[in-house]
Amino acid sequence: MKRINQYKKLFQVESEIDLKILKKTYRNLVKEWHPDKYQEEDSKHAEAELKSIEVIDGYHFLVSIAPETLKANFEAYTETITNSGIADFNHKGLLLEITFLDGTTYEYFGITKQVYIKMINSDKVNRFAKRNIYPTYTYRKSKRDS
Repeated sequence: MKRINQYKKLFQVESEIDLKILKKTYRNLVKEWHPDKYQEEDSKHAEAELKSIEVIDGYHFLVSIAPETLKANFEAYTETITNSGIADFNHKGLLLEITFLDGTTYEYFGITKQVYIKMINSDKVNRFAKRNIYPTYTYRKSKRDS
């Protein structure tokens, strides 16, 4: 959630992500923070390099959780969570990463330690996830597919 809020703040997104507005803001931020805009000796050059990387990462992250993107990929996501079991999962902070038997990996945001403990203590982890995690939490397809 911290990462989502950080990138929303960077792109000045108030509520729901609109891809057209996001793209326009992204272009403006890239123009503003492009490292080639500054001389190598300039103190702003190093800051611009870091900021441009953050802008690019933030853009790709926000696009991956945008409602339009989720809607476009909903069929494949539903196929995965319905027909593939959980091969592995990893919880760190408020992020739960689930790798399915079909090789796809999804990240779920806002998963508290209490929810994670309930998941690992349940008799059927996949059933718990179908009822309590998949329909409730913000998710995105991870870049790390097996």
